[in-house]
Amino acid sequence: MKILGIDPGSRITGYGVISKEGNRLIHVDNGAIFTDKAKDFPARLERIYRGLAEIIETYRPDAVAVENIFFSNNVQSALKLGQARGAAIVAGVIAGLPVFEYTALQVKQAVVGNGKAAKQQVQQMIKVLLNLPEIAQEDASDALAVAVCHANSSVLSGMLKIMDKVGKTNA
Repeated sequence: MKILGIDPGSRITGYGVISKEGNRLIHVDNGAIFTDKAKDFPARLERIYRGLAEIIETYRPDAVAVENIFFSNNVQSALKLGQARGAAIVAGVIAGLPVFEYTALQVKQAVVGNGKAAKQQVQQMIKVLLNLPEIAQEDASDALAVAVCHANSSVLSGMLKIMDKVGKTNA
C-alpha cells in the first residue's frame, strides 16, 4: 500500500510518500510545495492543488492522509489553513483516492507513542522509522509522519473491520 501524507499550509505544504509492505515502512519521496505569498490567495490554492495532483499522478498512492487542524490563535490563519487543507483534500478526491484525516495528537501518538511529543522527537523518529539519511525538511517530515500514522492506523482499522464481521456472523 502506498500512502501520500500531507501537511497542509498556505505558504508551505509538505508531502511525504511511503510504501507499506507487510510490517515494513519504506520511504518513497518527500518534499514541499512552496507558494508565492506575493500572489493572490486563490492562485496559491491553485499551486497547492496542482502540485499535489502532480505528485499523485507521479506516485499513484492508494490513499491520502491529511493533517487536521485542531486549534489556532489567529482566526484568519485558521481560515487560510482550512482552505489549504481543502485544496489538498480535493486533489485526493478528484484523483479518486480515499482521504483520511488525523489530528496532530493522533499523528504524534502513532509515530512517537506520545500525543504530546515535541516536533523534534517526531522528526527524529521519522528519520529512524524510514531509515532516512537525515531529518527531512520540517513540513515534509510532518507529512511523512501523517503517512506513517495512516499506515499504522489502517492496520488497526482493518483488524476492527474483521472483528466486526466476525462478531456479526457469530451473533
